[in-house]
Amino acid sequence: MEKERLIEKTQQVLSPFETENIVRFVKELSFRTVMDNPWMLALLVLVFFFAVIKRSKFVLLFLFTLLTLMALVQYTLPQADAMTASSLLPFAFGCLGVGAVLIYFVFIKAE
Repeated sequence: MEKERLIEKTQQVLSPFETENIVRFVKELSFRTVMDNPWMLALLVLVFFFAVIKRSKFVLLFLFTLLTLMALVQYTLPQADAMTASSLLPFAFGCLGVGAVLIYFVFIKAE
């Protein structure tokens, strides 16, 4: 009995982190919501300043990936529930472009 309650409680806690909920959150996210939420803004600014001060290429690439994937999800995935191959092609090519930039900066351009 205790084990079942623990499993149910764990499911309730982890349900906001399901892929569908994360994609819905990113679709609804806009520049204005980030600027209005002081916690998200402070976190992004802290990570950015840490990356600039420490000159951490990997943290800057992480921020680039995070922001570009947010933009890709917001502008390329359809707002309706129906996803077709033609609606996913811009998202797929955008992800390939982000991957190419990451591969270039991580593996090809060495300092």
